[in-house]
Amino acid sequence: MSSNGMDDMASARVSTWRLVAYSLAAIPLAMAALPIYVNVPKFYADVIGVSLSAIGGLLLAARVFDAVQDPLLGYWSDRARDSRFGRFVWVLTGAPLLAAAMLGLFNPPTLSPNAMLWWLVSMLVVVYTAFSMLQISYQAYGAEISDDPIERTRIVSFREGFGLIGVFVAAALPQVLTSTFGAREGYALFAMIFIPFVLILVGITVWLSPPRKTRASVERQGAWANMVLPLKNKSFKWLLWVFVFNGIAASIPATLVLFFIEDVIKAPAQSGLFLIAYFAAGAAGMPLWIWLSARLGKARAWLIGMLVSIVAFVWAFMLGAGDVLAFGVICVMSGLGLGADLALPPSMLADVIDEDESAGLGRNEGAYFGLWNLVTKMNLALAAGIALPVLAALGYVPQGANSDASLTYLAATYALLPCVLKAVAALVLVFSPLMRRRSSDHFGRATRLI
Repeated sequence: MSSNGMDDMASARVSTWRLVAYSLAAIPLAMAALPIYVNVPKFYADVIGVSLSAIGGLLLAARVFDAVQDPLLGYWSDRARDSRFGRFVWVLTGAPLLAAAMLGLFNPPTLSPNAMLWWLVSMLVVVYTAFSMLQISYQAYGAEISDDPIERTRIVSFREGFGLIGVFVAAALPQVLTSTFGAREGYALFAMIFIPFVLILVGITVWLSPPRKTRASVERQGAWANMVLPLKNKSFKWLLWVFVFNGIAASIPATLVLFFIEDVIKAPAQSGLFLIAYFAAGAAGMPLWIWLSARLGKARAWLIGMLVSIVAFVWAFMLGAGDVLAFGVICVMSGLGLGADLALPPSMLADVIDEDESAGLGRNEGAYFGLWNLVTKMNLALAAGIALPVLAALGYVPQGANSDASLTYLAATYALLPCVLKAVAALVLVFSPLMRRRSSDHFGRATRLI
């Protein structure tokens, strides 16, 4: 590589301590996300006594409402970009709201069954709204830090790596607290501990994050035109289809994992360790995906990650009671594939936005990440809103006297269906123009993680 190329690469790199400051906010975001997706169904079913089908329906309804507002939040984020506080005005607004709503969600009052349903859906709506306020502007800001494609992967990897710290905390802390203080009190304590985490770490991120790149001003569009602008980008539409199938494939196991561990593996006490092993493997594998993406291209590296996940995870269908070690190995191997899902798609999204800038449309990161988050949440909503009621209709009862057939249905939904969906995502990626992109982010360049 020429000395000029080396100088360009060095100048493109963001200082590590600034990236650490930016990435700190990912910890409380992950601490909120994992319990919302994984613990809420089980907490309200086992502890509060809400029926599984009702929980699935409420999660779907709340997610649909939440998803619809995401493009609008993205539009408002873009409008705030050039203001005094920039996108971070939404980050600062969302953080205290998220703290209060998490406390309400995991420390509900004693109510009648019907009133509890209204409480659950109300808290879900507030949590989702606050989470979206924070996350969309936070991710959009990250896409503005650097124009270098490889550096974008480094930025995303830092953010997602710190997010995995939050996942570890969210996976282990509720289990420790509930085993010590009981389920209801333990989850309430978790929500109380979450409050200083989100307020302090988000504050550091806002204060010390690296500055964003200055962008040329473009003519502002109306809200609707801004929200649908990403759908005019051909590369984005291909990326979105891959993301949809891959996202649903990931969301189904996230919704069902605690039920699978308790009723199929029969090892509920090990659930925290399984989750930690899965996400730790994802964190450990992230440098590999950065390295592969710099040499093979981001799309090819992501494809390899999908194949690794399928080959590892499909074996979960064969497991039964007591297969703790085997499931632990599956968690580690499929967790390696998770690293690709975390690091590469958001980095590819930032690259796709370059096409708008080249066409004179400016960069509307808020619009793209708003729609991106909409799809993410619809994936989760479909996973909960379809998988849980279907399993209930097939006779599966959490912690109940389930027949062999109902446990087989649970195992098939948990392990086989996601592999089929991920295989579809891989096929869409193979035939997409994303595999044929030729740019400096795909070939011949390497970067260090730190």
